[in-house]
Amino acid sequence: MNPATHPPASAAGQAWDAARYARNAGFVPALGASVSALLDAQPGERILDLGCGDGVLTAQLVQAGADVVGVDASPELVAAAVERGIDARVMDGHVLTFEGDFDAVFSNAALHWMRQPDAVLAGVRRALKPGGRFVAEFGGHGNVAAITTALRAALQANGAGAPAFAWFFPTADEYAARLAQHDFEVTQIALIPRPTPLPTGIAGWLQTFADPFLSGLNADTRGRVLADTEALLRPALCDAAGQWHADYVRLRFSARRSPTPHSTQGHPQ
Repeated sequence: MNPATHPPASAAGQAWDAARYARNAGFVPALGASVSALLDAQPGERILDLGCGDGVLTAQLVQAGADVVGVDASPELVAAAVERGIDARVMDGHVLTFEGDFDAVFSNAALHWMRQPDAVLAGVRRALKPGGRFVAEFGGHGNVAAITTALRAALQANGAGAPAFAWFFPTADEYAARLAQHDFEVTQIALIPRPTPLPTGIAGWLQTFADPFLSGLNADTRGRVLADTEALLRPALCDAAGQWHADYVRLRFSARRSPTPHSTQGHPQ
């Protein structure tokens, strides 16, 4: 199966625009410094950046001396990464095609878009050399709970049905168990509450990330839903100075692929 033409299961109705992403969500790679430090990329290491987006963090790994390949399901964001000089490829994270190619797999703010986690983990394991490490941060249990609750309430108030939940936000225990099932040895894993300032307010966040809730709505209904969502959230997420924060909770972990031979018995595929 050609990953460039396979319809990505991670899309979830989401459309990406590289310029809009940089304007409204530049904080995403900026706040990836901690997980990048946890990876501790070494010169000469071969690293896969899973969900590389527009390549801002990928470029930092390259600057550290690593040989990095970036993959993302969005052709628009991959094009932006290629413009930065990144070896970036359009590929669905559920159908990774690599076999023992990498010393490490790195991912920031992407795994929650991939709603078939066992398929992702199986592909990550295949991509890693025995003993290779998997280091990532993504949305965890409770992430953007206020935002999604307000969106659903606004949709209902405007006669629009609430869609299936767009993201995968596991607890630390749940994800640690999945990692173990795929022969990963967990070094550390934790949920980290992180209220995050929004440079363009909640309107910019919704414009960038809320497509899974809003796709299929006509322009008038979409506008009313967005306005109602902002009004519902203002008391909780906007301070007296007018600064908006997203109610982020991140799941950060480091794990290693077991160096022992893999047995498929009892492992989800």
